[in-house]
Parts: sequence; structure tokens; C-alpha cells
Amino acid sequence: MNTATGLSLSGLALAVLVLAANLRRWWKGNRDPKDLAHFGQGFALGALATACAGGLLGWLAGCAPGIANSGGQKGVSGLTGASPSSPIARGSIGSLTEEGAVVVAIFAVAVVWSWRTAKKDEKKRLGGGLFCGSTLCATAGIAGMLTWLPELVNTIGVQGRTLAESQGWL
Repeated sequence: MNTATGLSLSGLALAVLVLAANLRRWWKGNRDPKDLAHFGQGFALGALATACAGGLLGWLAGCAPGIANSGGQKGVSGLTGASPSSPIARGSIGSLTEEGAVVVAIFAVAVVWSWRTAKKDEKKRLGGGLFCGSTLCATAGIAGMLTWLPELVNTIGVQGRTLAESQGWL
């Protein structure tokens, strides 16, 4: 993961605006949990991408704070004339084991399949969730709240491996 780019306050503001836009549509609607499914899939994959040590997901998660900073700085400076750029406290949700990485890879393929079959608005929500997950998990607070997520994925991976070995599949 690219740890050189910290999230700035204006980048955080942009990520929170994307989150609020997605939650507002759900809140104004019928508040059916399934209406959050695409955003939630993207958010979960974005959050898990921050736990990836490298690869495409790790690279994307490393780029997300820089993209948020650039967009947020343009928006804030365009509206106020101020140019905020100092990074806020950075966090980490943890790391993946070999088994957890396999689970994340399978989940990533499932999310891509979901994106390919989704309607235009659902694709936007999934992309917004991916952006929010990978950006907000760069903050110490959100990362601290989600430290259980890589542990859960790692445990699922170990259980899957144990099942496969006990059945003689491996």
C-alpha cells in the first residue's frame, strides 16, 4: 500500500460528501437495506484493499487518498480561497494472511461480476463505496473501528482451508 500519501482534511470532506450523498438517497427512499447493497459491497472491498500489501487492490487503496486530496483541495480552495493540505492522522485496519488474501481475491471477483451486471446508478454507488472505503479507512478513527474486518476475513480463509484439507481437496 502507498503509505506516503496521507489524507488531508479537504480529502476527508470529499469522501464524507460521497458517503452522505449515497446515504441521503437511501434515507429519503424507503430505507430498505438492500438499497445499500452496492454501496456496501464497494465500501467493504475498499476497506479490505487498504489491508492489501500490494497488488492492484493495494495500489488502488494507496491512490485513493491522493485523489481525494486533489479533489477536496480544488473544491475547498475554489469555494473559500483557503488551501488546506496538511495530512490528518493515518490509520491501518490490519493485514491479511495468505488465506485472508484468497478470500479478498474471491470477494473482489464477485464485486466485479456484480458491477458488470449492475445498472448505471448501481455502478455509481459501487464506485462511491469503493472510494469511501479505501479513503475513509486511511483515517485513524475509521481504521480503528474496522480492525475486526481483516481478522474476520483471515478467519474465514483459515476455516475454508481447514475444510478443504479435511475433505481431501488439497
